[in-house]
Amino acid sequence: MSTSTPSSTIVETTGSGTGARWKREAAEGRDEGSKDRPCAVILVVRRGEDGYLVRVIPITHSAPADRADAVEVPAKTAQRLGLDERQSWIVVTEANEFMWPGPDLIPARRGDPSSVAYGMLPPALFRQVRDRLVERYRQKRLAAVRRSE
Repeated sequence: MSTSTPSSTIVETTGSGTGARWKREAAEGRDEGSKDRPCAVILVVRRGEDGYLVRVIPITHSAPADRADAVEVPAKTAQRLGLDERQSWIVVTEANEFMWPGPDLIPARRGDPSSVAYGMLPPALFRQVRDRLVERYRQKRLAAVRRSE
């Protein structure tokens, strides 16, 4: 995947500079997130010559209080994507938006901007994430934060 054509992949976003900040951090008035983290790209909108607006949702090790607020990443998928061995969850109640490509992406290989993607989610897992996300959106339980430029 190149930095010019985002799709439903796993990418790492930065928590420093203009990087990721999630609902709690934004509510605290913070301009940046507390740490870098992998995220799933769930929506891509072409913005003419400006590039793409992408919406990403976080991947975390913290199990949700309500199991419907996240989708468990199967161990085999986590291993294939290069995530660590701890259990991971894709959170469907928080999202970030930013322009692609941009400073919010972290290459997996230093100096190689084409390495921002860990890989694709399996179609069945992506559908599960999408359906759960749509459910949370309809229940007004999805919070999106626009990243600073």
